[in-house]
Amino acid sequence: MVERELKLSAGPGFQLPDLDGILPGVEAEQPEFVRMQTIYHDTPDLRLARWGCSLRHRSGEGWTLKLPTSATGPLLERTELTFPALAVVRAYVRHAPLEPVARLSTRRRITRLRAKGRKLAEVVDDEVTVLEGRRVAGRFREIEIELAEAGDELLEPLRRRLEEGGAGATDGTPKHVRALGPRAAAPPEVDPRPVSTGATAGELLAHAVQESVAALLRHDPGVRLGSDPEHVHQARVAVRRLRSNLRTFAKLLDVEALGSLSEDLKALGGALGAVRDGEVLEERLRGRAEALPPGDRRLAGELVRRLEEEIASKRVAALALMDSERYLDLLDRLVQLARLPPLNEVATMAAEQVAGELARRPWRKLRKAVQALPGEPADAELHRVRILAKRARYAAEAVAPVVGKPAAQFAKAAAELQTVLGDHQDSVTAEAWLRGLNTSGRRSFVAGQLAAMERVAAEESRAKWRKAWAALESKRLREWMG
Repeated sequence: MVERELKLSAGPGFQLPDLDGILPGVEAEQPEFVRMQTIYHDTPDLRLARWGCSLRHRSGEGWTLKLPTSATGPLLERTELTFPALAVVRAYVRHAPLEPVARLSTRRRITRLRAKGRKLAEVVDDEVTVLEGRRVAGRFREIEIELAEAGDELLEPLRRRLEEGGAGATDGTPKHVRALGPRAAAPPEVDPRPVSTGATAGELLAHAVQESVAALLRHDPGVRLGSDPEHVHQARVAVRRLRSNLRTFAKLLDVEALGSLSEDLKALGGALGAVRDGEVLEERLRGRAEALPPGDRRLAGELVRRLEEEIASKRVAALALMDSERYLDLLDRLVQLARLPPLNEVATMAAEQVAGELARRPWRKLRKAVQALPGEPADAELHRVRILAKRARYAAEAVAPVVGKPAAQFAKAAAELQTVLGDHQDSVTAEAWLRGLNTSGRRSFVAGQLAAMERVAAEESRAKWRKAWAALESKRLREWMG
């Protein structure tokens, strides 16, 4: 369930105004009063709260897990899960114990607003007491406007009515964070900070690592839920970028201290990649099927459903890896790496001194690979160029905090080459999958039509990639590398 709410503050003397008829046809029910005892659980260092999550047990309701909000406006949108959902935040908890961290007693007044029998919203007036044992540690009051799917038009009228009645704006801080205080509002355990002027090469490396590790941890719950393919995509990108950056910054690191980190990241990237590649293929085939006649479109749908079964199997394998001790150990090591990378003496040099050299090596590998291509490269050769272009892009992006616009422009051009060759590889992969299907009769004909479309698309990408390469090879884009 996605909870959508707007929080407002209220003083002890606040009186909830009349909400009946706030819009034509909207009726406010008689308020319902309830008392709730809620215990929040977290790790001793409050990791869940610091990542924007909450895990609570409430009398009469049981367990509820809330995930971080992705909204940027005043309306908070949070995924709400009932227990057992603890596995969704295993990446945050890992090997740490969970324990009670806050106990709240709440007197709640609920006013439901309906139109033609359909619930549009609830206005919740909470008087909260924070308890420490038998002692009252604090009190506060807040008003929440909780919207149903069809209640968006009520948000602003309700806000105005409540503010006219004396309610005030808040920063949306959750109850348990208010109860726990500054420790719960602290940054998460991996929190990328801007690279300062005069930073060392080691600080630049730490920033690049922190960004990737934080991205992997942020998207881990979404990968486990499986409701949005973008989480798999972003988690895979985080792993790829991290592997690439460790390669780019290798001369700054005590490589032996990293141990099996590279191998473990490769295994994780492979598991996520298998799911993501299937999702990309599914999206492509659904789009291609729309161009087929209705009868063939139906048969194409059957082929896509076969692909969905393959994706489901790959997702099971990926989640099995993410539920393993190997993965949890990897996350512990990544958090430690982000906090304190094993640097050598080279890392003490000024970042500006070494940035060009760090990015130059992946660029030279890319250029050498392109120069070695025959007149008509094989599909596998173009795929290799794409991988090298991606590494050159990631290297430029990693040093951009100190190089600035020149590195960003180079990264943009590398991304354009990567996109063209990525489209080519997606077409090649789709065609290979279609050719490998064990089908007969009309289904074979439909698979052949789709494969022909992908072959045409692959040739179109082939016709574009050299132009993208020429733009990237421009000396003007590479002067900053030295």
